[in-house]
Order: sequence, then C-alpha cells, then structure tokens
Amino acid sequence: MKAYQIGDQQGLASLSLVEKPAPDCGPGEAVLKVSAVCLNHRDLKILSGEYGPRKPHDRTPCADGVGEVIAVGAGVTQVKVGDRATCTHFVTWLDGAFSPSVFGVDLGVSKDGWLAEQLVIPASALVKVPDALSDAQAAPLPAAGVTAWHAVAEFGRVKAGDLVLVLGTGGVSIFALQVAKMSGAQVAVTSSSDDKLAKARALGADFTVNYKSRPDWAAALLEQTGQRGADIVVETGGGLTLTQSITAAAPNGRIGLIGSLSGSFGGDIPNFASIIGKNLTLQGIAVGSRRMLESLTRAAAISGLTPPIDRVFTFDDAPAAYAYLKAGEHLGKVMITL
Repeated sequence: MKAYQIGDQQGLASLSLVEKPAPDCGPGEAVLKVSAVCLNHRDLKILSGEYGPRKPHDRTPCADGVGEVIAVGAGVTQVKVGDRATCTHFVTWLDGAFSPSVFGVDLGVSKDGWLAEQLVIPASALVKVPDALSDAQAAPLPAAGVTAWHAVAEFGRVKAGDLVLVLGTGGVSIFALQVAKMSGAQVAVTSSSDDKLAKARALGADFTVNYKSRPDWAAALLEQTGQRGADIVVETGGGLTLTQSITAAAPNGRIGLIGSLSGSFGGDIPNFASIIGKNLTLQGIAVGSRRMLESLTRAAAISGLTPPIDRVFTFDDAPAAYAYLKAGEHLGKVMITL
C-alpha cells in the first residue's frame, strides 16, 4: 500500500511517499481503508522535529481521519466490515480520567497514523460514523473536534447564555466556536486578520477582536461585552496570551489550556492574583477519550455540525497540504482525500 513517512524530520521536505506492506489484522483489531485525513498544527511540529523526541523515520503521520472497515480480527464485535469509523489518536484512552500512559499509543507519534491507504487499529478504540455525517464532517472530529469538545462541553460545562472566548481561527478554535453555538452560548473570537474575523462572524461569532490593531484585546473584549468576562476560555496561544486570557475571564471562569502557538510561558504570570481573586480554574486539555468522541459524533449527527474545510488536497498532493497549513492562511481544516 501507499503511505507517507516523516523521514529525518528536518521540515516539509522530510515527508515522503513510500510503499509499505498492507497491515495485518490481529485479534481484537480492525483494518480501515482510509478515505479522508485532516491536518493539525502538531503534524507540522512532528515533521520539523519539534514535537518531543525524534520519531522513527518510517512513522506514518496524522491523527485525524475516517475510513471504512475492510477486515476485522478474531473477537471483534464493536464494528463490522463495511462500517465507517474513526478514533481519537490516544487509542487506549477509552473513558475515565486522563493518564500519561495514553501517550504510549498515539497515532502519528508512537503508532502509525492516518496518512496511508490503510490503517490497523484496536477495534475497541473505534467509533462508528453515522450515515448522517459525511467523511468531510467526520474526518476532523477525532483530534481538533474532541479537543474542543473536551474544553467547552466537558471541562467548560457550557450552557446556554455562557460567553466562550476562543483564540485564533485554527481547527480547535473553530470547533470550539461551533460547539459553543450548538449549546446556545455566545462566542468571542480573536485574530490578526479582519477577513478571518468576518468568516468567524459568518459562523456565528458574536464578538470579534483584531489583536493586531488592539494588542490589549482582553480590554477590547470587555469593552464590547459591557465588562462581562468569558465563562470559558479556549486558550490555544500559550505564554504570550495567557495573561490576557486571565484578564478576559469572568469570575468562576474556566480556562482550558490547549496549545502554545505564541510560545511557552517563561516566567511569573503578572496577574496571578486574578486567578485567586476570580476563583478561576485552569486545566490542561489533552485531546480526549473515546467516550468524548462518541458524544461529539452523536451531537454532530443530531445538529448537523459541519466543520469548515478550508481546502482539500489529493493524497498525492499531501506535501502541498502541509505547505498550505504552514502558510497559516487557512480558516478551519485542511483535508486530504484518498
């Protein structure tokens, strides 16, 4: 079968298309014929050697995808041949509390991921995709979608009337916007692009702030909302944005710490007292469990949730998809179809 591998992890040029043996199907496993794959920011960091220790050169990347079951091993009852299915990239995290052990089986990192014609997965990790969802709706759910669901619905306990603040317009942020609006919440979005902010408003954003023209974007948001802070903050920026996220949060607010796109935090938090003074809760969000993906998939099917796909590339053009993602002009997801 055809598959991509990450090579020496020196950047985009390290990605190469190779021939690999088709995966065997052992007891408790299922083989999927991959139909669609979505890229995430971490795929760029893996390819440039910036995502933890170096990976084996022949590792197949990508954590987001969907496919059709074409074979099942002995004892498999969760899925059958012909089902469409997906799974979170922490394939051993089925339910319950997070454990660092889930990093031991991480698609695209410690186990081969979706960017291949076929993928073998423990059947216990799979979630069947209902007929109501297309491949384009289902492929982005496992990583970006579940991360947003975890932050907004599970940790954030979103309810109608809440104000949810999302930073930027990447995959997780746009998913968080959509999950929040699906729940009857208001949403505020930050970006350096007025064009992207206009697209966010078209998706339902109630408040938008251009942080390039208003570097004090937390103050700008409070001005727009009559000094009302955000009940839930989906914090994807990291070190250079956390201080303002704390400023923008409402009393008893929840801040889900997801990424570090602006850099890691290297010193004291200047407004640390606000965490106590506002009774804020900060929690790291490490994607989510199979149960969370199942909940999101059910909600997406009922609501008709359609993640925006910025651009679609063919399997042979996967390197161009990576380059497009790196350029940072997208809003929503970059997808590769097979």
